[in-house]
Amino acid sequence: MTSSKLKRDEILLLFDVDGTLTFPRSVVQPEFEEFFYSKVKPRATIGIVGGSDLEKMFEQLNGKKILNEFDFVFPENGLVQIERAQEVGKQNIIKHLGESTLKRFINFVLRYLSELDIPIKRGTFIEFRNGMMNVCPIGRQCSREERNMFAAYDQEHKVREQMIATLKKEFADIDLTYSIGGQISFDVFPHGWDKTYCLRHIEANYKNKYKEIHFFGDKTEQGGNDFEIYTDPRVIGHKVTSPHDTKDILTEILEL
Repeated sequence: MTSSKLKRDEILLLFDVDGTLTFPRSVVQPEFEEFFYSKVKPRATIGIVGGSDLEKMFEQLNGKKILNEFDFVFPENGLVQIERAQEVGKQNIIKHLGESTLKRFINFVLRYLSELDIPIKRGTFIEFRNGMMNVCPIGRQCSREERNMFAAYDQEHKVREQMIATLKKEFADIDLTYSIGGQISFDVFPHGWDKTYCLRHIEANYKNKYKEIHFFGDKTEQGGNDFEIYTDPRVIGHKVTSPHDTKDILTEILEL
């Protein structure tokens, strides 16, 4: 049976946000939003699974209406689970790792960044979330222009890759995963707390309901924050580079 022949409650489409439904750190385009809600939503169960927190999802997808538009909203790699505008589950990194381990990690990161020589630095170098930490060498308070500049610099000098290699060596005794997502930062979380975490919720509550689960994401290479779910055998993965790609693939598989 092809995807186009499945009923809405038999097919689940999961989407990364940044670079998939929107251009990087941009707001969803009106024409894409119209296509998505009027054409895709009636044909399939839809969910978003992003690395960022819920507020950043609101910023990029035009506000709190996503809580009602999407069947599933999975911020922070699915470590927070929301259905029909209600939070139904949440994981917590503080309880998992413990305060002493967290403090040791944060102190090391701040020392490393204080000695890191890059063209510019701004503010907010570590962002603490429910299920992960987000580390940003340039600082999340940079402007769009500065963000793009760092992305190009990082592509050449591998700032994030080198920092992750150092952290893996220093904290080899701690069960942590490092995942590059977006243009300027990387996520740190316990092993298994990647985007496949949302599949635990689906399997626990909707076992065998969906005949197909599709995932759309842009950071699908190893080390990217879409890699684990993109390559998961339970999922049909689609690599995209922009919302245009996402639209084209959806049009094809759903025969829109």
